[in-house]
Amino acid sequence: MKLALTTFALTAALAFTHTAVHAEGCTKGAVVGGVTGHVAGDHAVAGAAAGCAIGHHEAKKKDKAASAAAAASQPAGK
Repeated sequence: MKLALTTFALTAALAFTHTAVHAEGCTKGAVVGGVTGHVAGDHAVAGAAAGCAIGHHEAKKKDKAASAAAAASQPAGK
């Protein structure tokens, strides 16, 4: 049963990777969340999903801050 669930989760993750190409931070967050969930007690899939969401959110915040800093460094009027 555990092998079937793991296989299903992996297949589902691979099936939806083409739609998540622009999800920066998701892969790194999913790896960290998956490992943490596994260590916390066989919750690797839930940890990976949460890690992906958090990683993507943090990457968007970082990109937004970088674009705001770039806009602030541009001279006014030109």
